[in-house]
Amino acid sequence: MTTFSAVVTTGIYCRDGCVAGPPRAENVRTFEHPAAAEVAGFRACLRCRPYRVAGAVPWDAPELVCRAVRLILDGVLDTGSEADLGHRLGLSGRHLRRLFHEHLGMTPDQLARSRRAHFARRMLDDTDLTVADIAFASGFGSLRQFNRTMREIFRFPPQDLRRRRRRADRIATDGGLAMRLPVPPDHEWDAALALLAREAVPGVEAVDDATYRRTITLDGAPGMLELRGAGDHLVMHAHLAYWEGLIHLVERVRRMLGLDFDIAPAVARFSADPVLGPLVTARPGLRVPGAWGPFETAVRVVVGRHHDDPRRLMGLLAALGSAVPGLPYGLSHAFPSARAVADADLRAAGLPAKVATPVGAFARAVATEGIRLDGSVPLDALVAALTRVTGIDATTAQHVAMRVGERDAFPLDGAAAAEGWRPWRALAATHLLASVS
Repeated sequence: MTTFSAVVTTGIYCRDGCVAGPPRAENVRTFEHPAAAEVAGFRACLRCRPYRVAGAVPWDAPELVCRAVRLILDGVLDTGSEADLGHRLGLSGRHLRRLFHEHLGMTPDQLARSRRAHFARRMLDDTDLTVADIAFASGFGSLRQFNRTMREIFRFPPQDLRRRRRRADRIATDGGLAMRLPVPPDHEWDAALALLAREAVPGVEAVDDATYRRTITLDGAPGMLELRGAGDHLVMHAHLAYWEGLIHLVERVRRMLGLDFDIAPAVARFSADPVLGPLVTARPGLRVPGAWGPFETAVRVVVGRHHDDPRRLMGLLAALGSAVPGLPYGLSHAFPSARAVADADLRAAGLPAKVATPVGAFARAVATEGIRLDGSVPLDALVAALTRVTGIDATTAQHVAMRVGERDAFPLDGAAAAEGWRPWRALAATHLLASVS
């Protein structure tokens, strides 16, 4: 787990390994998230730059807090309120704030504000976008709000922060926009890339030369995204018509790679387990694979359950999506929405009946919000909704739940024996599956 040390005599917080001299122990406070340090009145160190390291919110908090955090990272507070978020989760905004204060040391709005500010700070370093473009790319509603937040968190206006960037920070690019995405030191990019290659949807995704590429859509405008490993970070290269809301694409990348899931508490517990101990010792950085688009990934799980060539059938489904002309690497379409799949004649598209029936029923349930894949409903409720769809059994439902971010889903036999692995059974299942693949 990444922790941040704040020095009360200087008012500065640092990440592990900062080159600044060690302070006296009695002057140090420890925080598990930068936002909590900022709420307590500390600002980020200009030497170690903690905003440039991967930091996940602790997932050993209560379930409701974890779900709220997930929705915040998805951007629900960029346009909505704490009361709206609470209503979505079935509790009042006041009760939600109380839970956040108790378990995270901050309010939901403070977490959302820190998220936007840290993303903007990295963009000031990595890119040559104007300050105004960065403000809206980071999810801020106005330039005034952006300037005020950056001053409050970093103690300098954005223009001064841009002037302070180091020569090596800027990423040269011959088109589009490139920026660094921090990852944990033990992140297994090669393993993640191999899975992406195996599951790549023809026309939507492509993997070659250690690079992952896919079509993307931002507020209805199509484009292309590229990802490649670069040591302690990934480099994301985006080709888009405009950059407003770029932060949401980055969060989807993190979700796809399982980077928002703090695995440290689970690894600590599993290390002493007779079954999982050897597995987590061998691969301590293995993470639960996530989803770029929950609907897209869930459909692939359902298709794979009923057909031995899911890639080909996913390619047929992709052709139902919007065309994205002019892209290289065989990329041609954006994956269709649930509504588009629900309205399509899947048999005419080439899907056999045994696949078309469950996929069509699933798409209709998602399109009408009978199934919600955004993390706002408990695991048991999600599994119950999924299993009401013809052709989706309990194991398939658990697999879908695992891939869309449910940390306690368990898509394997022997669920009773896995009770001791709660609430991280999804990570346990990932290790067990990896050990036999």
